[in-house]
Amino acid sequence: MASEFRARGAKQASPPATLPPPQYQSRYPPRDHHLDADERKALAQPGSLKQSQHAFGGLRLASSEWKLLAGIVVLALCVRLYHLGWPASVVFDEVHFGKFAGKYIHGRYYVDVHPPLAKLLITFMAVLGGFNGEFDFKEIGLPYPSDVPYVLMRSLPALMGVGVVPLAYLTLRGLDCRPATALLGSLFITFENGLITQSRLILLDSPLIFFTALTVFCWVGFSNENHQEPFTEDWWLWLALTGLSLGAVASCKWVGLFTIATIGVATMKQLWDLLGDLKVPPRVWMKHFLARALCLIVLPITVYMAVFEIHFMVLQNSGDGDGFMSAQFQQSLKGKGMHDTWADISLGSEITLRHVNTQGGYLHSHEHNYPTGSNQQQITLYPHKDGNNNWRILAGHSEGQPDHDFATEPIKWVSNLMSIRFEHISTKRRLHSHDVRPPVSDVDFQNEVSAYGFPGFVGDANDNWIVEIEYGDSHDKHSSGRLRTLGTVFRLRHALQGCYLFSHKVKLPEWGFEQQEVTCNKNAVKANSLWYIETNEHPQLGENDEKVNYRRPSFLSRFLELNHVMWTTNAGLTDRHAFDSRPESWLTLKRGINFWVRDHRHVYLIGNPVIWWLSTAAVVTYLLARGLLVLRAKRQYKDLNNSFIVKYDQICGFLTIGWFIHYFPFFIMSRQLFLHHYFPALYFAILLTAAIFDLATSSFKPKIRLQVAGVLIVAAVWTWWHFSPLTYAGEWTRGKCDAAKWRKTWDFSW
Repeated sequence: MASEFRARGAKQASPPATLPPPQYQSRYPPRDHHLDADERKALAQPGSLKQSQHAFGGLRLASSEWKLLAGIVVLALCVRLYHLGWPASVVFDEVHFGKFAGKYIHGRYYVDVHPPLAKLLITFMAVLGGFNGEFDFKEIGLPYPSDVPYVLMRSLPALMGVGVVPLAYLTLRGLDCRPATALLGSLFITFENGLITQSRLILLDSPLIFFTALTVFCWVGFSNENHQEPFTEDWWLWLALTGLSLGAVASCKWVGLFTIATIGVATMKQLWDLLGDLKVPPRVWMKHFLARALCLIVLPITVYMAVFEIHFMVLQNSGDGDGFMSAQFQQSLKGKGMHDTWADISLGSEITLRHVNTQGGYLHSHEHNYPTGSNQQQITLYPHKDGNNNWRILAGHSEGQPDHDFATEPIKWVSNLMSIRFEHISTKRRLHSHDVRPPVSDVDFQNEVSAYGFPGFVGDANDNWIVEIEYGDSHDKHSSGRLRTLGTVFRLRHALQGCYLFSHKVKLPEWGFEQQEVTCNKNAVKANSLWYIETNEHPQLGENDEKVNYRRPSFLSRFLELNHVMWTTNAGLTDRHAFDSRPESWLTLKRGINFWVRDHRHVYLIGNPVIWWLSTAAVVTYLLARGLLVLRAKRQYKDLNNSFIVKYDQICGFLTIGWFIHYFPFFIMSRQLFLHHYFPALYFAILLTAAIFDLATSSFKPKIRLQVAGVLIVAAVWTWWHFSPLTYAGEWTRGKCDAAKWRKTWDFSW
């Protein structure tokens, strides 16, 4: 029986939730227009399904369908929770996302390319299970000890994967598709092997897809309410729920921004149609605009920022992510705080010198020489505090002039364009450059920088550096005229070579302990040749002299900085991986990802080929059909005057836009990509498959329609079972393994 979502208390049926223009609304027949005569007669009888509907958050669904949906959910629970504790060892990216739970538990700061929400939810499950955070998840295949509640941690993604199934059913019903269609779509989600595999492990994709599905469902609910009567309590509820879901999906992974874009396109379509409706006054249109701006822009941003505030509140201690952040950010972490230090820099000051760019490492030297070039002592950039970061500022070298006694001579501030030298405290060698190419960046516009000298040698002119102040702190009026601790940003120009002290993200080989390279660059990018002084000691400065310290950064500055670091780190993931793939291969399921192997058992991420290829065919079918409609409209055919065609064009168009926005941006990304990046787009493609099934079987009798759906479901279930050893790391023989290779590019082996 074809009962439907219907707004509570509605007096007449609403058009589908696929955002038809207002001028089309009068052309829509009642929502049960697709029923045959027997169905209409049955619905008219007392006690029919239509008369026994139960409300669900402002929409109504027949009681028999609730029972059907409950059965589907139980089936999804069995499929996703089956043998959840196996493999009993670390699988694929559990290496990362399990480890982050330990960092949250200990409050140790880390940096990851994904926002925190899904990781916080997994950590919550770990805490419920009594995890102490000591297990390090350091490598794939590492067995889980008994005190790690990994099954409970896996249960969160698994349950969220289960949640996608009823959301798919309800979304299709909200789009005015038949129950058989919703059944088909939800069971396709249930038995999609790739979605099952991702939802059974400590990974972020299952929460991402859950919130994507929740967002689409809430938007459909809102659109139904919007077509009935705007600005009601239910209208505001569905709109606010959509905004909350958008905030959640963006807080799991940045792929959620594509979901925001999808709803954004649908919102602009709604507002554009309202603008063309002369029955809507400008004041009412502005009210629609402001309501959507509040709930779909302000509310998601608030949720996203709130998640990061929780992230910062939990991670208060210094950790292995410190080196990615600015010095100001690091000082806000426990264990990284710095004592107040003298403000004025003078000759004789003992200082630490920090690079402004590349996460602000310290100018560093140690008693190891370059293996080539001058073979003099190495100069590097080092991200951690260390005694080898300490330097003393001396006056520029002049022939025959001995060094000064800074403990007794009058203080002389270091000012702009002054010639100075830097003496390494622990090794007594001076910061030096000469016309020798560096061992790594071996180009003619870069010179080697070394530490040079020996006892009794006062140095030479190659030790001289000219201070060039770039800018000072607006809160410190003296910092733009002379060097001031923390306040003055400056460059150091070599007096003889004319090059600038420079560092970049190039790392030295093992002989340089993989520390960052420092050179003297004649064509230096300014951002990479800027420095500032972090700490300052001088024998003549006392308690009455001015001291400074880092200002604690605000939440907003930390939030913006971390998101910038996430963006640059994410963009930098360009290294190849054995199982990476490009977007053009995803549509045909060219290859999967080997997650785990042991004793001829595999966890291999591969989609259900029947479901996957049907979804790709559905996308192609709609695009061809839409192209045909455009050509026919050019020839003056009036297809879009037909309410039946308009309905399915709107449904399929909305879902195809969602698929497109979640898929095509990956073509412009140079970063490392995997098959699982396609999963949000796959969700839209599966819903589109169901919608096209609804259209293709619209003239069938319910029994025939259900039989056709049954054939497709049986094919999907059989294929799921055929590939289940890859999904659940089950036992199989060499023959079964070879038989499962439907494509030569599927690179799993017995």
